[in-house]
Amino acid sequence: MEEVISVLKTIWAYVFKFWEFKLFTVDKNDIDIGQIIIGFALLFVFYKLSKKISQFLAQKLFSKMQWDTSTRLVIEKVVFYFLLALSVLFVLSFLNIPITIFTVLSGALAIGVGFGSQNIVNNFMSGMILMMEQPIRIGDLVEVDGLYGLIEDIGPRSTRVKAANNTHIVVPNSSFLEKNVLNWTLSDSVVRSTVRVGVAYGSPVKRVEELMYQVAKNTELVLKHPAPVVIFEDFGDNSLVFDLYFYAQIKNVLELKKISSQIRFQIDEEFNREGIVIAFPQRDVHLDQLKPFKVELLSNN
Repeated sequence: MEEVISVLKTIWAYVFKFWEFKLFTVDKNDIDIGQIIIGFALLFVFYKLSKKISQFLAQKLFSKMQWDTSTRLVIEKVVFYFLLALSVLFVLSFLNIPITIFTVLSGALAIGVGFGSQNIVNNFMSGMILMMEQPIRIGDLVEVDGLYGLIEDIGPRSTRVKAANNTHIVVPNSSFLEKNVLNWTLSDSVVRSTVRVGVAYGSPVKRVEELMYQVAKNTELVLKHPAPVVIFEDFGDNSLVFDLYFYAQIKNVLELKKISSQIRFQIDEEFNREGIVIAFPQRDVHLDQLKPFKVELLSNN
């Protein structure tokens, strides 16, 4: 029994020595391993508490105010970062670690930025700008670099976009500030789209206009105001080109494609009923030969 107690005391002595092992000194204050472990443990607890408190405020308090979902989420993130910053200061004070430790950390960060961390810092600052200025918001339908999708979340480093094929794409925040971004629903969810049709030369153009306008007017999801418009766009190489402009209130790209598809089905049906031909590319080939063609019949044998 005494041997077991002696072994336990020896182990405890090593653990205690490890716990008090000095790592570095800041302003004549020794920072040991025990302080670092306690600090990380407290930060983890405060991190969870900050997240819970910010979510509670967003769900219980902010939901009673006349703010949209995107604004509430931005405020939730700002409150979370503010509480997290306070938690860091509290932990440093509780452990008697001077604030000047950030001088050391900032020097290390500066070295890291020089070796490639500038992208992380750039995306973080871009995320803060996106949250404050809100050129894009949660639920917006955007297009960036040929990518269409809904904004699902704006994080400190990247933004999560849900594409039309139900896949999720992570886009660096800096892309939304450095590149041209088409936000289809920045002011509202009403967008304008176009369906182009080419009819054969000789078709009754006035009747074509009437039919296309009637189809748009009878399509359920097409808005009556602003009213749809039919434009005789051009005398094309192979057809008379008409554009149907219509407005619709959409939530995603697939809805807009469905509306356009319904309009095309109806236009095809109406044109067939009226005997109007939807044109297709045609070419007349003329061969100018000084001599007649020589034609030979060859046997298969």
